[in-house]
Amino acid sequence: MTPKEARSALAECRGLIDVVDRQIVELLNQRTRIVEQIGQIKSQMQMPIYEPKREDEVFANAMASNPGPLSPEAVKRIFERIIDEMRVVQKTKMEKESQC
Repeated sequence: MTPKEARSALAECRGLIDVVDRQIVELLNQRTRIVEQIGQIKSQMQMPIYEPKREDEVFANAMASNPGPLSPEAVKRIFERIIDEMRVVQKTKMEKESQC
């Protein structure tokens, strides 16, 4: 592969990554809207935000649906971060609602 071909191939791959990244952001926002609904229900029912059993179910579901090449551990780490951010969303939403 020539340097010019390599640059072209890299540009094409990076363009594909940009498309996938936008899809990931779209899905994360879709997930966030659902999490906001969950937060409203938890707030009305005075339920805690943190539910370790449910988080374990989310990890298990994500890892079970992973065909690779990501390792199960990598999927779990990614979902740990996603859940951390979703917990912040729920907490913020619940705090705003309690101030109204």
